[in-house]
Amino acid sequence: MDKSVFRPIQSQPIPTGNIRSAKSKELSTNSFAMQFQQAIEANDTLIISKHAKARLLQRDIHISDRSWDQIQQKVNEAKKLGVKDSLVLLDNAALIVSAKNNTVITAMDSHEAKSQIFTNINGTIVI
Repeated sequence: MDKSVFRPIQSQPIPTGNIRSAKSKELSTNSFAMQFQQAIEANDTLIISKHAKARLLQRDIHISDRSWDQIQQKVNEAKKLGVKDSLVLLDNAALIVSAKNNTVITAMDSHEAKSQIFTNINGTIVI
């Protein structure tokens, strides 16, 4: 008959107490929730398409940083209300903005905007 060999399994001792290394502290400050929140905030940033940049330069339209902040804030509010594409009216310009993609699609000065018919938008923001 075959002889059975008994070999005990060696196990490591289980540490007790709080064992946090520098790496685990780094991970806790850089948690998924924090990264997720940063991604959401980054996604709320308004992007200006190449076409819109060209139109802003071509039509000599200047929009202050304060106005861009207001536009971004209002587009985010509109997005929460279900707006996908919006017309943003400023004193000196009109912008078509995709709230869905946070992207300025095109821009025109106020004189040009008065003679236009805007289609495929489902919201208007007046600033």
